[in-house]
Amino acid sequence: MPADLNALKQDLTRRMDGALETLKREFSGLRTGRASPALLEPVRVVAYGNEVPLNQVGTVGAPEPRMLTVQVWDRSLVGAVDKAIRDSGLGLNPASDGQLVRVPIPQLTTERRNELVKAAHKYGEGARVAVRGVRRDGMEQVKGFEKKHEIGEDTAKAWHEDVQKLTDQYVKRIDEMLAEKERDIRQV
Repeated sequence: MPADLNALKQDLTRRMDGALETLKREFSGLRTGRASPALLEPVRVVAYGNEVPLNQVGTVGAPEPRMLTVQVWDRSLVGAVDKAIRDSGLGLNPASDGQLVRVPIPQLTTERRNELVKAAHKYGEGARVAVRGVRRDGMEQVKGFEKKHEIGEDTAKAWHEDVQKLTDQYVKRIDEMLAEKERDIRQV
């Protein structure tokens, strides 16, 4: 079977897109001072003997810029939802009101903003490492094609350059996402 650059690029692109999606999910859990239902996505609730995502036991809404609400479908789970939000490490203090759990979003202190920026940089570096790992796999595949004499030396060199260009594009996108998230966090 002859080696195919397009198939290789598609595989590497798909895997690098996965790293970007993971980064977006991690960023959505970082608080920016504005209420966003995405803030509670990482919260998991113990319900019916299992740990499930919060959105499987209630509806999350943002009725005001500094308030989230969770309309819990089963009254018996209100306490579990309250506890899960408190224990999530997001620094939130929910209050139950019947089947509605109100989650006020406090103002971010300068110290807390700095912590969030550090966490964002950590997530960004994790995404860069993932993309570089995909690049390494791609480079090894190209070397393998060259060793099996499926492609020539010049073709291998060109493919290495293509893989590096793809990697550079994704690292640039990660850096742009990180800069945007940092601006969101630092806005007063």
